[in-house]
Amino acid sequence: MSMFSRAIALGLALLGLCCAAPPAARASDWPRAPITAGIAMHGAPAHAPEEAHRRYVNPDAPKGGRLVLGASGTFDTLNPFVVRGLSVPGARSYLYETLLTRGYDEPFTLYPQIARGVELPDDRSWIIFHIDSRARFSDGSRITADDVIFSLELLRERGRPNHRSYYRKVARTDRLDELTVRFDLAGARDRELPLILGLMPILPRHATNPETFEETTLTPLVGSGPYRVAEVRPGESLTLKRDPDWWGRDLAINRGLYNFDEVRFDFYRDSNTLFEAFKKGLVDVRVETDPGLWASAYDFPALRDGRVVRDTIHPSTPKGIRGFAMNVRRPIFSDARIREALGLMFDFEWTNRSLYAGGFARTLSIFEDSDLSARRRPASAEERALLAATGADVRPDIMEGRYDAPRSDGSGADRNRLREAIGLFRAAGWDLKDGVMRNRASGEAFGFELLILTKEQERLALTYQRFLKRIGVTARVRTVDAVQYDRRVRDYDFDMIDYRWWNITLSPGNEQAFYWGSESGRAPGSRNVVGIADPAVDRLIAAIVEARSRAELTTAARALDRALTSGFYWVPLFHEPAQWLARWNTIGIPTESSVFGYLPETWWRERP
Repeated sequence: MSMFSRAIALGLALLGLCCAAPPAARASDWPRAPITAGIAMHGAPAHAPEEAHRRYVNPDAPKGGRLVLGASGTFDTLNPFVVRGLSVPGARSYLYETLLTRGYDEPFTLYPQIARGVELPDDRSWIIFHIDSRARFSDGSRITADDVIFSLELLRERGRPNHRSYYRKVARTDRLDELTVRFDLAGARDRELPLILGLMPILPRHATNPETFEETTLTPLVGSGPYRVAEVRPGESLTLKRDPDWWGRDLAINRGLYNFDEVRFDFYRDSNTLFEAFKKGLVDVRVETDPGLWASAYDFPALRDGRVVRDTIHPSTPKGIRGFAMNVRRPIFSDARIREALGLMFDFEWTNRSLYAGGFARTLSIFEDSDLSARRRPASAEERALLAATGADVRPDIMEGRYDAPRSDGSGADRNRLREAIGLFRAAGWDLKDGVMRNRASGEAFGFELLILTKEQERLALTYQRFLKRIGVTARVRTVDAVQYDRRVRDYDFDMIDYRWWNITLSPGNEQAFYWGSESGRAPGSRNVVGIADPAVDRLIAAIVEARSRAELTTAARALDRALTSGFYWVPLFHEPAQWLARWNTIGIPTESSVFGYLPETWWRERP
């Protein structure tokens, strides 16, 4: 079967519903495979599970003390698995476990956690998980196959849109015995799906109510992770304490991890207040995202005398994409020429120099700064064939690698860019008259709302507003609170937002459908905020998921990159060239970082 045929088949499978599964089956009824302790997306795992530690972990890290992390905004739920509500960012991994866990020095490899091993055939048409007999929830109850099946059914019907999409591909579920569960993946043609199931969070059937699962709650769910919820101050702080009876504390994969006795998440009104709290020592670690602040604001007594130290970390993953995302569900953004013109009007060179001390790099590709990116690369013969087979509409300059993010003269008023943008508007039926961009047929003025959340976003939005005014376009900047912002983005009730697609990895797969797929764009709460509904994009995502080698994956990823670039769905902004971390010297970090950069679970409290 050709890659195109496989892509089409998987694209159709994305729309299918999984079949009902009988409650039990005999282990002898099914074909079997050797039990292995890990799965790699491509190739084989690089490590044996029993290895003492990974290079990005200090196996001798001292245990004890408290870690205080800060966030701006608020929270109103402790359930991170549903769309409704604002959960606490970063808390999930401390409280809940998955069947398998990632190795963070490989693109996408999983090792034993709740499951001690798996059976997986070469065609990946099914997978069997063998649950560790020692695995326990925090209430002391044993984790069984019934809990695994319950978790899949619960998240498939009531979880986030990505969980619903992934788990509906499971054709059949069978309980082989108390500690063994089999998932039939026939027809999915999704080589990543076994790994996606390995990362499924496991919740207890006996302590989770499906009927109230989707409601916001400040009552924590029962998990099996290294910490328990100790104190909740609604909207202000969440305190976690180490579970002294955590079943997984002696697993080799967990050596050097989760070193604090207590982890607290404190919430502040805005980023400025949070920064002041860090400088006073109320927060232990700060991840800086503003290069202007990184260059000029870190000159306070604690830093000068060495009590605060700064680290620059260089992850190996793609940088991801940040942009002013246009909601193409709105008629005003339906024409790609309009979208391209709006992108031309953002003067990155002026903005980067004037607002950010020149510290950002320009972003264009969804796989920026990696071999998966199509930026400045001509399409290979294999890529051209895939694009043709999927029906993707790619402009010649993008196909040939000649197109790049627009550059200006840095004046903030580049006349060449202005003329080009006006020309695109004119071609789309709009004319600049008396300083206002108007529709040639109706006389309607071109304007939209730019919805923002933070003061940093406001500064950037007002800058862009001034650029657009030069071509008679009105951008109405509106700031709302965190709850309203979350609701409006979840329901796609916006014209344009400042958005960042995080978690872009070296092994793209099913999450691409959550970001760009047609089905996701119709479901509230997905990350397809722009509303892309392109069958060719769906087929390219299918080709990524079905890729059997790194070469096939690279071909499909670059093809998807070109198709999305040709759509001009967002005004491309910028990215940090590195991760900037400031910490009080009482917090220790490993000498080497992971492929993904810093990992808070590897930090520790230095002994006096």
